[in-house]
Amino acid sequence: MHIQSTPDTFTKLAQVSDATTFEPAGDQPQTERARRPYQSRSLAECVTNVATPRGPMPIMKTMVTTACERNCNYCPFRAGRGKTKRVTFTPDELASAFDTLQRAGSARGMFLSSGIIKGSVTTQDKIIDTAEIVRKRYGYRGYMHLKIMPGIERDQLARLMQLADRVSVNLEGPSQTRVNALAPKKDFNLELLSMLQMADAIRRENPHRKMPSLATQFVVGAVGDTDVEIMSLNQRLYRQLRLARVYFSAFHPVLQTPFENVPAVDLQRETRLYQSSFLLRDYGWDVEELSFAPGGNLRLDVDPKRAWADENLVNAPIELMTADRERLLRVPGIGPVSADAILNARRRGRLTDLAQLRKLNIHAPEQAAPYILLDGRRPSTQLRLF
Repeated sequence: MHIQSTPDTFTKLAQVSDATTFEPAGDQPQTERARRPYQSRSLAECVTNVATPRGPMPIMKTMVTTACERNCNYCPFRAGRGKTKRVTFTPDELASAFDTLQRAGSARGMFLSSGIIKGSVTTQDKIIDTAEIVRKRYGYRGYMHLKIMPGIERDQLARLMQLADRVSVNLEGPSQTRVNALAPKKDFNLELLSMLQMADAIRRENPHRKMPSLATQFVVGAVGDTDVEIMSLNQRLYRQLRLARVYFSAFHPVLQTPFENVPAVDLQRETRLYQSSFLLRDYGWDVEELSFAPGGNLRLDVDPKRAWADENLVNAPIELMTADRERLLRVPGIGPVSADAILNARRRGRLTDLAQLRKLNIHAPEQAAPYILLDGRRPSTQLRLF
């Protein structure tokens, strides 16, 4: 990436580089992340291609400061950790750097987070000031995802929401007990959950204004949290606070932190949480319908939709010619687009074999085969080649 602008600012950005690797910004978080050391000194790593509500775009992901006065037990930026290079930007520096990147076509959006220095209120002002300069001085009207610092003032949050397309605060754990173990200086209810509640209240008070979407993130598996706990709160967040997205970060140990010897969490657990979260958000499922193993975690050996189908549909398959959309969405391999395609196709004729489903762009109809009837018959799992 060849950029000619303030050299010192871009040197500092390169030093921060992948500091936000574990802060997802888009709709495909697992493709954003690469497991590599922090501060790898590459400016290119400050720009991540992500899927956003405005479509795919390169996003500049960075932090106001990598210094932090909080002592979260898992975090590479925690106070006192010597391995973390502390880099701080002024709002002018960050705004100018972003303007240069986006004018060069290297970045089309911004994701801005920060460590906490001199309190959350002071730190939040730095994020707001940066965003205001980008919007006002440089006239940028594109995508901005801005982080909410824990326990900020309502007026700050309202201003942040005027500037951003998405705002988020990391809940980190599903309860005060779990957050106490993860981040001893954070209050789950007063500093974290209340921020999302306040943001939703601000949106409800402004029904005719364009307001940002809300998101959050959990650190998974470091302190005994279970998927039942996480998914139960996940459901509340979608239904009560209308969150657009919930992110999950499978715990991995970081040297020079109190959790450096805690085992890493299997990434498959993160995958199952995302799959379950989408069932709650997009398919109208309830937590009670998910299949949990003894101990309260989701099964790793099978995705949650198939686990439900194995229990409920093998002996009571769904007839694709008569099922409504809600029932169609219960079938493994059939999502919202596929369900709509089936509804449209059966108005024109009968569906009698899996090859017809493939022609509807259902890419793996054999996944659905054990759970469906086609015109009254169980389908053959041998697809015709022509």
